[in-house]
Amino acid sequence: MKLFNFAVIKLTLFLTLGILLSHFIAFNILISLGISFLLITILGFVIRAIKNHLKPPVWFGVLVFITTTSVGMSSLLIHDEIQYPSHYSRYLNGNVQNTTLRIREVLKPGLYQNKYVVDVLKIEDNTVIGKSLLNLSKNLLKNPLSVDEIYFTKTEFKAIAEPLNPYQFDYKAYLKKKHIHHQLFLNQHELLLISSNTHTVLGYAARFRVHIQNLLNHYHFNPDEIGVINALLLGQRQDLSQEIYESYTQAGAVHILAVSGLHVGIILLLLNYLLKPIETIKHGKYFKMVIIVMLLWGFAIIAGLSASVTRAVSMFTIFAIAMQLKRPTNAYNTLAISMFFILLFKPLFIFDVGFQLSYLAVLAIISIQPLLYNIIKPRFMLIDKLWTISTVTIAAQLGIMPLSLFYFHQFPSLFFLSNLVIIPFLGFILGYGILIVVLAIVNALPLGIAEFYGAIISWMNNFITWISNQDTYLFEHISFSIYHVILSYVLIITGYFLIKYRTFKHAVAFLITIIGIQSFLFLKNNYNSNNRFIIYHKSRYSMVGNQHNNSLLIYHQMPDSILSKDNIITNYKVGAQIKTIAYDSINAVYQFNSKILLIIDSTSVYQHLSFEPHFVLLRNSPKVNLTRLIHNLQPELIIIDGSNYNSYQGQWEVTCQTEKIPFHRTSKKGAFIYTY
Repeated sequence: MKLFNFAVIKLTLFLTLGILLSHFIAFNILISLGISFLLITILGFVIRAIKNHLKPPVWFGVLVFITTTSVGMSSLLIHDEIQYPSHYSRYLNGNVQNTTLRIREVLKPGLYQNKYVVDVLKIEDNTVIGKSLLNLSKNLLKNPLSVDEIYFTKTEFKAIAEPLNPYQFDYKAYLKKKHIHHQLFLNQHELLLISSNTHTVLGYAARFRVHIQNLLNHYHFNPDEIGVINALLLGQRQDLSQEIYESYTQAGAVHILAVSGLHVGIILLLLNYLLKPIETIKHGKYFKMVIIVMLLWGFAIIAGLSASVTRAVSMFTIFAIAMQLKRPTNAYNTLAISMFFILLFKPLFIFDVGFQLSYLAVLAIISIQPLLYNIIKPRFMLIDKLWTISTVTIAAQLGIMPLSLFYFHQFPSLFFLSNLVIIPFLGFILGYGILIVVLAIVNALPLGIAEFYGAIISWMNNFITWISNQDTYLFEHISFSIYHVILSYVLIITGYFLIKYRTFKHAVAFLITIIGIQSFLFLKNNYNSNNRFIIYHKSRYSMVGNQHNNSLLIYHQMPDSILSKDNIITNYKVGAQIKTIAYDSINAVYQFNSKILLIIDSTSVYQHLSFEPHFVLLRNSPKVNLTRLIHNLQPELIIIDGSNYNSYQGQWEVTCQTEKIPFHRTSKKGAFIYTY
C-alpha cells in the first residue's frame, strides 16, 4: 500500500505545514486571507476547466497543495484573537481597570488558588474579545465559580512570567498556544456577580456535569473513586489527587484517565450494539447513524471538547458513518480526515501534547500492531485475546515513546503489565459506569450497584498504585532532546519497512540509520564541549552552578530538606544532559577563563582586594553603598539574585541605571549564564 498516494493524507500534511509556518513566521492576517481567497478562487476555476480530463496535470496537484498550505496559515491567524483590533490587550494601560469577564473553563486548582480560563468581555466601556487566566484565592466559605457566570471587577492584567531558570517548563509559551496572554490575581470578594445564566454550549455541558457529579456524591464514593469516575466518564481530571495522577503516570496507564480513542471506540461499540433494533425500521440504518454521531458529539461536549476527545470523536464519527453505510474505510484516511478537520477549526491543537501522542499511538497501532501480531498466532481464543492486547499495547508504546521521553523524561517499564490487566476490563468499567450515570440521572440507582462500582474503581486504583510503587522499574530523569526524537522515529520507520517488506534496500536504510545514530551520539559526547557558569534564580536563597561538559558542581547555602525538593537542578540535569552532580558551599570568589566573579553577602566585605572583579554578585541583602562599590571596583556587570529583599533589589536597580552600569536581576531576567 502506497501510503502517500492517498490525497487526504497529503492535504493534511500541507495543512499542518501551513499552520507551522504561520506559527513560527509572522504574517499579516489580511494579506494571508487575501492570498488564500485568491488561490481558492483560482483553484475553483481550474477544477471546472479540467473536470473532463482523465488525468489532472502535475501543476494542478502543486496548486492544490499550495492552496492547502495557505489555508493552514490563514486558519491559525483567524483563530489567533490577539490579531484583532478588538482584543482586550489593545485597551490595557498598566493600571487597575474596570473589567467584565465570563468564566469559560474550570481548571485544576493549585495549592492556594482556584484557576479559571475567562473570556474578557469589557475593558471600561469597550467591548472586547480574548481569553485570560484567572487565579482566585481559595475561600472555603464560598462555592467555586461556574462556567458562563459573568463578573465585574476592578483589576490589573499581569503579564505571564517567562521561565527564570534554564530548562524550566515554559508556562507562558504553553498558555500562548491556548491564546492566553495575561493573568489576573483576585480574591473572591473583589468579584461582583452580574449574571449566572447559561449562555454557551460549554456552559450547559458544565452544568450537566455538575448535576451528574452532585448525584454521584450522594452515594459516598471516596475522593479517589469519584476523581477517577469523573475522569473516566466525564473527561474531568480536576478532582484527581496528585498522588493518584502520579501513580497512573508512573505505571504507564495515565491514558486510561484521559478520554481518548480507546474510550470512544468502546462507547461506539456499545452504542452500535444497543441501537441495533433501530435497523429493523424503514431507513433505520440512517437513523441509527445519526443518533450514534449525535451521542458521540454529545459525549465530547460533556467531556469539555479537549484535544484528545475531539480527535477521538472526529475519527470515530467517520468510522461510524462508514460502518452504518457498509462502505469500506481506510484507517489511514480516517485518521487523516479527522486530523484535517480538527486542525482546520482548532489549528493550535497541533501543539497539544495529548493530541500529538493520541495520533502517534493510533498510527502505531494500525501500522505496527499487525506486524507484531503475526509473529505468533495462538490457537486458543483466550491466549489470542491476550496476545492481541499485548501487541496493541506494545505498538502504541513504540509510537509514543520518543515523544513521551522528550516531554516527560521518564519510562514506566511496567506499562505492559498495567495495560494487560486493566484494558481487558475497561469496556466493562466504562459500560458499567455509563449505566451508573444513567440510573443516577433518573433517580433509580440502587446503593449496592453504586458500592460495587466504587469497589471496582478502588481495586483498579490500588493495583495501579502497587505498580507505581515498584520504583526499580521506573526510569526517571532521562535526557532526551528533539534530535533524539527525530532519530528515534527514523529508526522506527526504517525498522517497520524492513520487517514489512524484507528487501535489501530497506535493510540498507535501517543499517545506515543505526550508523547515523551511533555517529551522532559519538560526536555529541566527544566533541560537544559545553562549559557554563550559572547563577540560578531561587527565591530567598543563592545557588551557583559550574558546568564542565557533562559534570555539574553546585554551590549553595540551602538546607538539604529544601535542596532535595527543588526542581531547578533536576530540570537542568535533564535538559543539559548532566551525568554527575556534586555539591559544595558558596565561595567568595570564582574564576572562569579570564573572568573573575566576586560575591558580596551580608558581611559586605569587598575592600582591599588584590584583583579587579569583572562581575559582582550581591546576595543575602548586604548593606552596601552600591554607588561607592561601583566607583571602587568598576565591575563590568552587577548581578542581583533572588536571595535579596525585593526592596533592596529595586534600589540597586535604580542605582545601576543612574551609574549607567549593566545589571542582571535574576527575578526579572532569569538565571545569569556565562558560557566559556
